[in-house]
Amino acid sequence: MRKILALCLAAIMVLTAFAACTKPNTPDNTPAPNTDTQAPNNETEKPVETEVPATPFVRPEAYERAEDDEVYELVLGKYSEMLTEAKQAATVDERFVKMAKAEAYLLSTGVMIPTTTQGGAYQISRIAPRTVPYVMWGNDDDRLHGLVISDEFIKPEERNEMLESWRAAAAGNGTYDPAGYLTGKGHTLQDTYTLTFSTAPATIDWLNTSSQSDTEITVNCVEGLVEYDNLSQMQPALAESWEMSEDGLTYTFKIRKGVKWYTSEGREYAELTANDFVAGFQHMLDCGAGLESLVFGIVAGAMEYVKEGGSFEEVGYKATDDYTLVVTLCEPVSYFPTMLTYSIFLPICKSFYESRGGVFGIEEYAAAVQDTTTYTYGLQTDVSSQVYCGPFLIQKLQKESEILIVKNPNYYNADKVTLNSVKWVYDDGSNPTAFYNDTVAGTYAGCSLTSASGLLDLAKEDGNFDTYAYISDTTSTSYFGGLNLNRGTYQLESGACKSPQADDDDAKIDTHIALLNQNFRLALQYAFDKATYNAVSRGEDLKLTSLRNMYTAPEFVKLSEDVTDEDGHTFAANTFYGDIVQYYVTNAYNMPIDVHDGVNGWFHPDEAKACLAAAKEELGDAIKTWPIQIDVVYLETATTNTNQAKAYKQFIEETLGAENVQVNLIAASTTEDFYACGYRASNGEAGLFDMFYGSGWGPDFGDPCTYLDTFLGYNEGYMAKVIGLF
Repeated sequence: MRKILALCLAAIMVLTAFAACTKPNTPDNTPAPNTDTQAPNNETEKPVETEVPATPFVRPEAYERAEDDEVYELVLGKYSEMLTEAKQAATVDERFVKMAKAEAYLLSTGVMIPTTTQGGAYQISRIAPRTVPYVMWGNDDDRLHGLVISDEFIKPEERNEMLESWRAAAAGNGTYDPAGYLTGKGHTLQDTYTLTFSTAPATIDWLNTSSQSDTEITVNCVEGLVEYDNLSQMQPALAESWEMSEDGLTYTFKIRKGVKWYTSEGREYAELTANDFVAGFQHMLDCGAGLESLVFGIVAGAMEYVKEGGSFEEVGYKATDDYTLVVTLCEPVSYFPTMLTYSIFLPICKSFYESRGGVFGIEEYAAAVQDTTTYTYGLQTDVSSQVYCGPFLIQKLQKESEILIVKNPNYYNADKVTLNSVKWVYDDGSNPTAFYNDTVAGTYAGCSLTSASGLLDLAKEDGNFDTYAYISDTTSTSYFGGLNLNRGTYQLESGACKSPQADDDDAKIDTHIALLNQNFRLALQYAFDKATYNAVSRGEDLKLTSLRNMYTAPEFVKLSEDVTDEDGHTFAANTFYGDIVQYYVTNAYNMPIDVHDGVNGWFHPDEAKACLAAAKEELGDAIKTWPIQIDVVYLETATTNTNQAKAYKQFIEETLGAENVQVNLIAASTTEDFYACGYRASNGEAGLFDMFYGSGWGPDFGDPCTYLDTFLGYNEGYMAKVIGLF
């Protein structure tokens, strides 16, 4: 397994010190221009010269996947060190500056390229704005119990007036009452909400998953310690109150009395206690579904329990009585309270879990789940395999058909639940016109209007665009493209989605070696015309609105005080995190990119060509045959996805030359196959792609490490699998 990597090192080890092959012609501390497409720069310097190894490169006879930890150390070892150093900063503001430099380094490696965020599209909708919890992190924006829906589309002027009222209320001036506003304008409110899904939950065990497609359903049926309201304020939920010790190490939560667990039919099962939160936390650690690393170094003993076979008795998560939960931290963590709305801190009904074959202990759990006749907890095929303590109960879950949740009449805070039911209807995206017609007819509350789907033109023709269309908010979720550094899969087990490289070891070796070269990766990323790619879904006039150019949302946090870095540069108080990242990508790593939202900040064709030329010189005879083949999988039943894949192939091959890079478009005929290739790939080795742009990350709490930790190595970073590792 180590052979191919060792052979590759001779050709690429000299590249690790360089981020870009040319230096941008921008003044010191000045971001790259905010333009759609950067004009050719005739004054750029020559590519950075590196020493090509004198010893000849010896190719292996057959492709063999390398060791993940060695690839990671080669490409991102410095990133991991920088992030560790950032977490040891003396103050929160110094931490933010150091994290910004680490993020700039991550971008400079070219292993990933941020693409878009949510929103920024034309929409028509009956949903009142800001009626779900409004915060930039956690699961709260999937909680629908307070949604306000009209029987008719809301006009832009009505929407703007409600948003003005919301802004005033969020600033502490008055209240926000969208239901009262709409009824006062003659609207009738609806108590049902129907939307679509393309991939069904794989489980209804909300602690045994890291996929939003699972938790977006289940978080509506369970409650946590706290939640955010629609004014971005944290509110008590199942914890009526809490307090922090003077040293910041201990949090004590008083659990609400009288809350019950209910079956899917609404029958009372048991009372919820603090022990259910402890059981949920241990179950989350036992499952190892990918999010447990979020609490490593945060909750005392959690990492030792998972990594070193420690005892759960040493984990700082205790019920001192039925209504008191005590959480002990490894060290004071300023953002810990913001983590509590995330699914990893949800409770489970301990007695129900055990009645379904559930056990505690990592090894014990791993053994128990092998026997599907006795372990029947949280099955997505059986809504009765879970009990619920939240606003809704799951009553139907049919793969590729329908998911239904209904109001829990016994929910302790039922008066705040505005909906009687929420239904998800399966839609593979193959017939957008039918979806639009159903939306206009009232089946669905709203829809996006895009050029690729034909819905923008349709809405303009029937007048709905002029009367009701608005541009949706962007969010803190960041989507990105990842380059596979250690390819392990070339066709699915069924034989579907077979790569042209599957039976060609020379092609596999060439692609692997090329993708381990930093300049080659940057050539691909600088050739990625994200504006053209995004125009497929957003239309030409909105192609920039949802573009994201860094991993963390640029305005996610800002400095509260002045900070001077180790090189003597001072960042002023109130400087946004994204502006700090911009400083470092420009000045520390010589990158021409603009990291701010809403610009085509990575597209630099001349830079791409220069990086490619540098890569070819560095790689030399290590590559047997050009062009390098880059596999991209797309869902052929989805018009937008298909057209985006075609656009990617076109601008990569046109910019870099088809004689240098050949993009292979691999069609997936079903959503199941498409997701298996990337989004639901179990690990890096299972990823069937060389370039995959179908994943995104929504922040879990209010600190940049909620993004940045996902690219840690050694099975610590969840998104490392999108670059083919772990």
